[in-house]
Amino acid sequence: MLSRFAFPLVLLAFAAAPTEAAGNRYQAELSRPASAERFVAGDLVWSCAGNSCAATQSTSRPGTDCAALADKVGALRGFAVAGRPLASDALEKCNARAH
Repeated sequence: MLSRFAFPLVLLAFAAAPTEAAGNRYQAELSRPASAERFVAGDLVWSCAGNSCAATQSTSRPGTDCAALADKVGALRGFAVAGRPLASDALEKCNARAH
């Protein structure tokens, strides 16, 4: 009888996991719309809609991932890590790599 209830509980645990992981995301605001909806910059796959792009946070420093994105798409208006914006000096350094 216990196993009948254990399986649904395991499914609930897996269903809840992506919600918690959603906080470990990068969000970028581009100066101009991305030329593709999905692309790779550095080691990350970015998903974009208009001027907004998102990716799962990597183990690299955020500044490194920001610079890789700027190198691919041009200057960024903003870059956030788990909802917290990158400091203005760090964003300026990131945009130094923009083409």
